[in-house]
Amino acid sequence: MKTLDVVAAIIRDGNKVFATQRGYGDYKDGWEFPGGKIESGETPQQALIREIKEELDTDIAVGDYLTTIEYDYPAFHLAMQCFWCRIVDRTPILKEHEAARWLDVEHIDSVDWLPADLTIIGLIKDKMVDQVTLEILQEHKIAFEELAK
Repeated sequence: MKTLDVVAAIIRDGNKVFATQRGYGDYKDGWEFPGGKIESGETPQQALIREIKEELDTDIAVGDYLTTIEYDYPAFHLAMQCFWCRIVDRTPILKEHEAARWLDVEHIDSVDWLPADLTIIGLIKDKMVDQVTLEILQEHKIAFEELAK
């Protein structure tokens, strides 16, 4: 079975992640995290920056590695490296997708995820709750330090 090596951007803004709905191919209308194939000579991070620029006409900063999903579709094996990302320039413009949504933890299950992407929703929920909690605690710590001065 052929293996496709791809990357996915888990684009986060506060307590929300960016999801896109495929506008083409066998899995048209399914929801996914944007990204694509790693080209020869590219690092996963370089591939993500290129793919997001091509698909969404925006620039991202690639952050921490989240996980690699190994998933068997009927016609191929998918190896998808997932990274936390954030938008650094411009609102995304859909060039290849039908729709996009910013989804918070409470609504992340409201779309029909593609099978491989669905496998990491639980991990994303856990990590987002942890990260948002950490950010709130950090904000409180800074506020308390200011009051103590």
